[in-house]
Amino acid sequence: MATGPTHAMSGLAAWAAVTALAGAHTIGQLSPKTWVVGATLATGSALLPDIDHPSSTVARTFGGMSRGVSSALSGLSGFLYRLTRTQHDSDRSGTHRGFTHTVVFAILAGLVTTAIVQSSNGTALGILMFVFAGLTVRGLMNNWSPQSDALLIAAVSLALTIVCWAWTGDQPHDAAAFGTAVMIGCVAHFIGDAVTEQGCPMLWPIPLGGRTWYPVAPPKALRMRTGGKVELALVGPGLTIAAVLLSTVVLYRVGAVPWLEQLGLPPSVMAWITPR
Repeated sequence: MATGPTHAMSGLAAWAAVTALAGAHTIGQLSPKTWVVGATLATGSALLPDIDHPSSTVARTFGGMSRGVSSALSGLSGFLYRLTRTQHDSDRSGTHRGFTHTVVFAILAGLVTTAIVQSSNGTALGILMFVFAGLTVRGLMNNWSPQSDALLIAAVSLALTIVCWAWTGDQPHDAAAFGTAVMIGCVAHFIGDAVTEQGCPMLWPIPLGGRTWYPVAPPKALRMRTGGKVELALVGPGLTIAAVLLSTVVLYRVGAVPWLEQLGLPPSVMAWITPR
């Protein structure tokens, strides 16, 4: 897997990119608060697929509760791997980079998120915001008191949720946008894992090369080592810069950062930034 901060920034960058490029389409015409909630869900869900590994960083996000969920998903992942693998797939437990690292999982996660938001009066979205904010904090600060930080992460996640809810009086109810955000974050994770040495079986159960768990990856020369110099010096910082710039563009378009006009940016830049 890529490191937590890289995954988190990839989720935010992907969400910002999709909403920036959407233009006049529905996903590009969100309210500021809806966009920020979606950004939180996308950033957190970019860590979510690693919940299939009980010893992963994100599995410790909320202490025993998240470890229990991780254990259950690890067992499910292993079961599905053994059930659907072919003779060409490797003989492994299949608990990590298994079911939660597939597009099928991303779609299910997005549909479940949409259904939860649609069927609730806002409370469920607050809970989702709290959970994904926790994953975001854990991913970005993966070395922060690693043995005893469950309560600290819960407190920070609660504070972030309250601040977001207090930003405006109305609660966002765009269930489809939130489901899409979760799917985008998961897919960003898959792509991040695909460019590492192990690849990612994101296209399961489509058989490729006789393998249902085919590790999608670019040529070896284009892969990076997790936590290596390429990721830490180029990929991570590059994604961070892209996430900040694209987020600023979208927030300007939705009216959250009108001061951008005062920076004296070139007309060609403002022409692209300004919504059409």
